[in-house]
Amino acid sequence: MTTQEVADRLVKLCSQGKFMEAGMELYSPEIVSVEAGAPPGQSRESKGIAAVKAKGEWWTANHDVHSVKVEGPLVAGPQFAVTFKMEATFKPENRRFTMEEIAVYNVVDGKIVREEFFYKM
Repeated sequence: MTTQEVADRLVKLCSQGKFMEAGMELYSPEIVSVEAGAPPGQSRESKGIAAVKAKGEWWTANHDVHSVKVEGPLVAGPQFAVTFKMEATFKPENRRFTMEEIAVYNVVDGKIVREEFFYKM
């Protein structure tokens, strides 16, 4: 797949709330995922599909997502950017919040090899 095709597929799946499916289909086994800040008890950087999957499972177990808006992609060479706007509740504290982030992805040989998220903590 081209970078544009990967980007379009990621946006489509994430717009449907299928984040885990997007990762399993589009990520390289050697994916590196970098958060703006470390989730509780975790590192800011996750390396490898198993670590990224575990991070996603932590998110799902600890959050109820009420709505997601995905905008983009903006493609430039082997990279693309997407914005996410999400309304969610952090279940352990029953705290509802709105989150806006920009994600930048790098594609090699039709797979996402790196993602980095930028948001205000």
